[in-house]
Amino acid sequence: MKNTLVDLNDQLFEQLERLNDIDLKGDELEEEIKRSRSIENVAKQIINNGRLVLDSQKFLDDRLNIDNDVPKMLSGDYE
Repeated sequence: MKNTLVDLNDQLFEQLERLNDIDLKGDELEEEIKRSRSIENVAKQIINNGRLVLDSQKFLDDRLNIDNDVPKMLSGDYE
């Protein structure tokens, strides 16, 4: 797996296909459900992180005065 949102989307659809396998039953189905929940939790964090980056960029783009300082966490300047 690579590290893009397109790759994440592909992984989520692959997981959906595995869950949709009518031959999965019993313990195998339970394991796949557990795996799906784990993937879902990680995916949510990745998406939330991407949303934060996008919102931060929008904030930077919408500033009235470009010379105003922004919080270090948003600027990427940690020194």
